[in-house]
Amino acid sequence: MHTEGTPSAMTSIHPEVRRRGGVLLPLGIGAVAVVALFLIDAFAPALFSADLPTRAQDGLTLALSVLIEALPFVALGVILSIAVQVWLPDGVIERILPRAGWARRAVLSLVGMFIPVCECGNVPFARGLMMRGIGPADTLAFLVAAPIVNPIVILTTHQAFGWSDGILVARLLGGYAIANLIAWLYSRHPDPQRMLTERFAQTCEIVVGETGSRARRSLAQFVVELRAVMPALIIGSAVAGAVQVLVPRDALVAIGSNPVLSIAAMVLLAVTVAICSNVDAFFALSFASTFSPGSLVAFLLVGPLVDVKMLALLRTTFTWRVLAGIVVVVVLAAFAIGIGVNLVA
Repeated sequence: MHTEGTPSAMTSIHPEVRRRGGVLLPLGIGAVAVVALFLIDAFAPALFSADLPTRAQDGLTLALSVLIEALPFVALGVILSIAVQVWLPDGVIERILPRAGWARRAVLSLVGMFIPVCECGNVPFARGLMMRGIGPADTLAFLVAAPIVNPIVILTTHQAFGWSDGILVARLLGGYAIANLIAWLYSRHPDPQRMLTERFAQTCEIVVGETGSRARRSLAQFVVELRAVMPALIIGSAVAGAVQVLVPRDALVAIGSNPVLSIAAMVLLAVTVAICSNVDAFFALSFASTFSPGSLVAFLLVGPLVDVKMLALLRTTFTWRVLAGIVVVVVLAAFAIGIGVNLVA
């Protein structure tokens, strides 16, 4: 087992990692979005067809829909996390996973095929893996790949696009490749503990130090995980709803025919709309007649990994510097894959 991910090692995270950063920045983004909404309405009302009250109501509706859609998967992810941390016998994970780093990451990238939860539920499950000693970089292999390779996403993507233009294949292979690339990059981090937040280290102390029966420990971890994940999910959903009403959809559709600009537009859309990966293929299908196949693939790759809701959830565990690196790699890789799909399609 790698000591870089053990609970005892996590407690020594560098003090420069600030606990409150995970809440203040999303709140700041939300406040800026609200202010921008009023400024746009005052100085450029022609950008939107609907008036400000209608757009505000739409933003609230979208935020609530994202939250309600994610809640069951978050609960399932917490339950799976408890199963790994409390009920799984010691040594099972170590015996199953290969010892070689590249092989271990390759296997963890495929674990999501057996866990039918969306990206929101994967975060608490990944936290449980790290509490059991899986290193942060290895856990990223699972965390990045799981929202794309899980069985429900595969079925819905096939239902939406079938085998046309290679969209399904590009999404699966692209997501798997991006996950292993990110995991490999961060496996070379000189100090893996600095990838994690101080708050997560404290969570590890609480969970690992909990005594009593398995039922008592399960309840304790359930409460701890919900307290860690739910504020981020609520803030992320609110920001997603606010940002969506600031982006003129007509402007995005207008550039959909350009093979390069269409990819950039769909990447931007993927970051802002924050749709669950289990159903995002049907949302992308509505753009199929206007946008290029490569741009749809980019949307289907970026959305489950780095939308505003997911970033808020990931911030419960990883520092902003790590998240910035993940965003850069995901966006650049998705852009390159999208260009490749456009050339082949």
